[in-house]
Amino acid sequence: MRRYPRVRWLMIAFCFFAIAINYIDRINLAIAAPHIKKDLGLDDTSMGLILGAFFWTYALMQIPAGRLLDRLGARAGLAIAVGWWSLFTVVTAFGRGFGSLFASRLLLGIGESGGNPGCAKVVYSWFAKKERATASGIFDAGPRAGSAIALPLVAWLISTWDWETSFVVTGALGLAWVAIWLLFYREPEAMKGLNPEQRENLLADRGVQTVDKNEKVNIAGLFRFRTVWGMMIGFFCMNFATYFFVTWFPTYLTMAHGFSLKELGTIGAIPALMGIPGSLLGGITSDWLYRKGFSLTTARKSCLIAGMLLSSVIAFAAFTSSVTVILTLFSLTYAGLAFTAANIWTLPADVAPNSGYVGTLGGIQNFAGNLAGIVTASFTGLMLTLSHGSFVVPLLVAGGICLVGALNFMFVMGKIEPLAIEKNQQVSGVIAADHKA
Repeated sequence: MRRYPRVRWLMIAFCFFAIAINYIDRINLAIAAPHIKKDLGLDDTSMGLILGAFFWTYALMQIPAGRLLDRLGARAGLAIAVGWWSLFTVVTAFGRGFGSLFASRLLLGIGESGGNPGCAKVVYSWFAKKERATASGIFDAGPRAGSAIALPLVAWLISTWDWETSFVVTGALGLAWVAIWLLFYREPEAMKGLNPEQRENLLADRGVQTVDKNEKVNIAGLFRFRTVWGMMIGFFCMNFATYFFVTWFPTYLTMAHGFSLKELGTIGAIPALMGIPGSLLGGITSDWLYRKGFSLTTARKSCLIAGMLLSSVIAFAAFTSSVTVILTLFSLTYAGLAFTAANIWTLPADVAPNSGYVGTLGGIQNFAGNLAGIVTASFTGLMLTLSHGSFVVPLLVAGGICLVGALNFMFVMGKIEPLAIEKNQQVSGVIAADHKA
């Protein structure tokens, strides 16, 4: 059995903590929302716009952030991203109205856009193809851990001090991460002290490159691939339900079911906790299927479809008032979404034509996925206003879109392999993609 450097697990652990902090800094506003509304006199529609503001810049900056990460590398790129979003998390504490809160969340989104594409690059750099889904599952457990930590942490900070303190403390976590990351992280080619044989095994088993790493690929040409559109549509559908948790779930528990801050920080964290084993299991299952001889396409797509089908049970929460049943349904939904996400984040490395486009493809799919954040936050706020506080329509729509996501992975997503961009399509040093998938 070929061996790889054991330090690779430390590198993916860094990514886990970065994305956990990423989600703490996203969700803190959702937890603080009822207190901010009361303190600053904001209505549900205004709060929905503020909650959704983050997603505008987060989505729009995905492709530029991915390109920047491919050029700077994961070490510098992730340090800049985490430092930026941590700074503007702290700045949110000084918001005193709709305009200042909206602006701080727009700026937060710019920094957070580099988080997941940067981690996808780390996965490519440090893990062989047969371990890639497991590694992605580890870093993608970060959102679930961050969601679970955010609820009790932010609730405690607000109840002990105030909502402003919660933003200062959560922002400081990211700044501490940056200092440790810069101290330890290096690419495998540059890290001293690695076993030479293990290093060579890793470099050899990272995957096939269909285009030389020095060649340039026309970014617009990537959108001509059916596989890329399958990645984008699938991520949108998955995130439509995911971002209900990130934006309105705490308010749903407090408004619709009368949860206190203490209940929100304890039993309200159960669904997010269920996402952690869901993410790990999604990655392990996919890699196990691949090692057992199934094609990469079968190993990835079967897990993507199964996770989306399971997550569609969120719709049934619209038909019950039992807190136990609701938390069970949301736990299954969160686990299903996490199972899917672990495999979604293997796709940029699985299909990239060379190592210089992993971050770019991660940014492309995350761009599409985070348009769902804009839609979910604003749509839910509008529905609450029109229905005088009812969550029935948002829950039903989220479940239906999960089913659409499963159908997308089944019928739209093409074969999962490095994009076959032909050299005879090169024009003036730029390779254009023209592939029928």
